[in-house]
Amino acid sequence: MNVTKKRERTNHSGSTFDSFLEEEGIREEVEAVAIKRVLAWQLEQAMQEQQKSKRAMAKQLHTSRSQLDRLLDPGNVSVTLDTITRAASVLGKRIIIRVADAKAEQAKLPESKKARHSRHAS
Repeated sequence: MNVTKKRERTNHSGSTFDSFLEEEGIREEVEAVAIKRVLAWQLEQAMQEQQKSKRAMAKQLHTSRSQLDRLLDPGNVSVTLDTITRAASVLGKRIIIRVADAKAEQAKLPESKKARHSRHAS
């Protein structure tokens, strides 16, 4: 017997993507994966530009090829900052991290989006 569950739908029209992620309780997780995807992509691009193989990169990092694969895996967010920083350094790059005030980010939104965002946040 095929039983379908009725799922209550939330109307997200007019809300921001950030407010949707907040309501779903997944904003931090999604942001972590997005950041890791960008970092992995940038490291791979630098490796390609320098024609550096994974084997050579792993050797310079004094690590295994499988550890390097985890570093370059866009979905693996459990890589340490130390590992990312060392990889960037081997490629002649550096990592820049900043912490931004969430309220300041909302202040940058256009007035029409601020009104919608504040309606959904309360």
